[in-house]
Amino acid sequence: MDPHTLAEALAVVFNLAYVVLAIFESVLCWFAGFLGAGLTLVVFLHARLYGATALQVVYMALMVYGWYEWRHGGAKGGELAVSRTPARWRFGLGVAGLAFAAGFGLLLKHGTDAALPFWDAGTTSFSLVAQFMTTRKWIESWLVWIAVDVVYTGMLVSQELGLMAVLYVGYLVLAVLGYLKWRRSLRGAPVPEES
Repeated sequence: MDPHTLAEALAVVFNLAYVVLAIFESVLCWFAGFLGAGLTLVVFLHARLYGATALQVVYMALMVYGWYEWRHGGAKGGELAVSRTPARWRFGLGVAGLAFAAGFGLLLKHGTDAALPFWDAGTTSFSLVAQFMTTRKWIESWLVWIAVDVVYTGMLVSQELGLMAVLYVGYLVLAVLGYLKWRRSLRGAPVPEES
């Protein structure tokens, strides 16, 4: 088996494990996600999707942060519960996502041979927003993931990355399931303080 195909297959396995474990609020999701991000980095670098490649480096750091937050970011340093995105964060995350997408898209377009510079930048930017929201267990993270997964699927099909496209279709289904599962958890959780 070609090394890139093997890396792609293993990335699919670990990344799916990450999402499934996250749906069930298992802290082990962060370990699977770290391995999946490292393997995905190799795949995207080979495909010249530089924004998505850079995103994997940030994901690896966010996986460490997410593990810490889920273990110690809750009330009195305990486990974090599912909650809604605080109002003061919603607008800021949207503006930051759009600004980063525009700036990074221009950089990719004029500074690299990126295959899909603005699409790549947009999915990179809003993946970061969604991942940050996931580290805080904000339920709306799943809605952002749904939008990102739809766009990523189209990008990957256009670049003939079939296994990765199948992965993102799987992510889309899992994001819907994750939203539904976290919504049930949210109903049983205490009302969080604004942060």
